[in-house]
Amino acid sequence: MCQFPDLGCLVMTSFVVVGSGWRAEMFWRLAAAVPDLEFLGAVVRTPRELAVPTFASLDDVRPDFVVTAVPWAANPAVIAACAERGIPVLAETPPAPDAEGLVALWEAYGKSGLVQVAEQYLLLPAQAARLAVVRQGLIGEPGQVQVSSTHQYHAVAIIRGFLGQAPGPVTVRATRTTAPLVDPLTRDGWTGDPDAKPAVTTIATLDFGDGKSGLYDFTGNQWHNQLRFRRIVVRGTHGELRDDEVVRLAGPRTIVRTPIVRRQTGYDLDLDDFDTDHLTLGERVLFRNPFPRRRFSDEEIAIATLLGRMAAWVRGEGPEPYPLAEGAHDHLVALAIEEAAGTDATVTVPAPPWA
Repeated sequence: MCQFPDLGCLVMTSFVVVGSGWRAEMFWRLAAAVPDLEFLGAVVRTPRELAVPTFASLDDVRPDFVVTAVPWAANPAVIAACAERGIPVLAETPPAPDAEGLVALWEAYGKSGLVQVAEQYLLLPAQAARLAVVRQGLIGEPGQVQVSSTHQYHAVAIIRGFLGQAPGPVTVRATRTTAPLVDPLTRDGWTGDPDAKPAVTTIATLDFGDGKSGLYDFTGNQWHNQLRFRRIVVRGTHGELRDDEVVRLAGPRTIVRTPIVRRQTGYDLDLDDFDTDHLTLGERVLFRNPFPRRRFSDEEIAIATLLGRMAAWVRGEGPEPYPLAEGAHDHLVALAIEEAAGTDATVTVPAPPWA
């Protein structure tokens, strides 16, 4: 049954991307891997040559849903344009650049049921496997999550996701420090620069109340700088997850440590394609690659999964992939982290209108 009957949803669910940058290209490139999903083209403001069909306006095409891949400042207007036409939209993060914009977006379209947010970090294979450990109760009730890998709203989404924390009040304390660091890699590749330059690290604590807390630790360009480890810790009542290892109370007088192991094909004399197969904890399969033999990176697997979930939701065959309330709250807390670090003062995020 179609979630939005007026769209005339069929077995094939169609979408367009608004935007033409590297992020937009990733969405349309991965669409071919998702069953029952048809990519119609890109909506671009300025006519240009692209490798896909282009449209000057949303009025020139009738997709089942829209993906936005535009700069922060442009995102609210594109979301509004979709919602006003009754078209479901998967909005790139963040849905609006500031707190006022987030509230205005929610008040205008939050109850429309049309707006989802393209938050993919909990869909990355390693994160999905860790989340399975937590949700299966193997470390008991989670109480604290420590993240040092990605920034702002993505890190907040990871913290809240592992805690199972719904949008609500948060107390934020944060500091910034600057120290020299060599930066050998950026999105453009190797820099060839061996000299250390000032790098800013932001560390914040998030207090959600009821014994739930988060630790945010991010150094500029940590996504690409391989001289900084990516770290995640989830502390529970009966154990702890640290990166790819779990320690837990398995029974009376029995504490066990078990690694999360990724089966990666294509190594050494493995003649299968280079690919992620699955991630396990002992005999438990925590994650199985839904796109085998595609040679996708973890990010590509996550984005393709997100597209598939969006399409299933539009068809009425699955839950919301990541509602506006969740994405808006992630960024609201991220803004509080920046404010607390910039002012050296405690910042309290009150219960927002979407809580």
